[in-house]
Amino acid sequence: MKPFGQVRLFPVNGHGPEDVVVAADGAVYTGLDDGRIIRLTDDGRRIDLVADTGGRPLGLELYGEDLLVCDASRGLLVVSPTSGAVKALATSALGKPILVCNNAAVAADGTIYFSDSSDRFPLSAWREDLIEQHAGGRLLRRAPDGEISLVGAGLQFANGVALAPDESFVAVAETGAFAVRRYWLDGSGRSDLLASDLAGYPDNISTGGDGLIWVTQASPRVPALDLVRRLPAPLRLGVRRLPAGLQPNPARTTGVLGISTDGTVVHDLRGEIPGFHMATGVRERDGLLYLGSLEERAIAVTAR
Repeated sequence: MKPFGQVRLFPVNGHGPEDVVVAADGAVYTGLDDGRIIRLTDDGRRIDLVADTGGRPLGLELYGEDLLVCDASRGLLVVSPTSGAVKALATSALGKPILVCNNAAVAADGTIYFSDSSDRFPLSAWREDLIEQHAGGRLLRRAPDGEISLVGAGLQFANGVALAPDESFVAVAETGAFAVRRYWLDGSGRSDLLASDLAGYPDNISTGGDGLIWVTQASPRVPALDLVRRLPAPLRLGVRRLPAGLQPNPARTTGVLGISTDGTVVHDLRGEIPGFHMATGVRERDGLLYLGSLEERAIAVTAR
């Protein structure tokens, strides 16, 4: 474990740039809580409006010439960076609405793997899902022909999604289980843990150009939340009904892990970043890490 080194902040003209993706020309794309998708130049000095989803964009991925957007309220979307056109790919799956479309990864053949965090709690009630340990999250697959199938279910707030560089497995972060689970894509149906008993709450994950699976830890574990999760159901309900300011809340410290495909932790960055907290999105490019946040008004950039 080591602290973050020098960090640059790229201010954005809105709140909650939850995830980030970096295009071939170095442009950085992110989504804000008012529905806007914006593009920053590689130095962060210019911001352009790309589109407005009308919802709450979370995970972003490059998708050919377009952007793939996981929108918490509108589902799985495709956005054109040139025209701003927004097209829905999926709003329901296997007979259920997609309640919290969260994060995705795109295979070489165009197959999309994406998470639906909860079948009970919307994004605004993410604390409640963690308190209840509801395990209503899903990992879904959308084939190039549009057919959607189930990869995994019973996940405790299914969050970030990433593919191994050789596409031998797809990984999904289970925020409520402090783990990253992987599903092998060899037809065996096997699943196991890429990482477990993490020191913090894993959020978005992505595959870096360095071949590592990068995992954000939005906050270290909150002891009060661990205690609440062990309470009887009626008492947990009482905590859920408290104002957000009185519920267990994330700390200012945050972290990022770089994990090899065999589960070895290669990089472990943790600590406080002045002016930035709750890192929820990560993208590695040419040795730099670009971090998004559910709560800030900036993107952070630092060396891995």
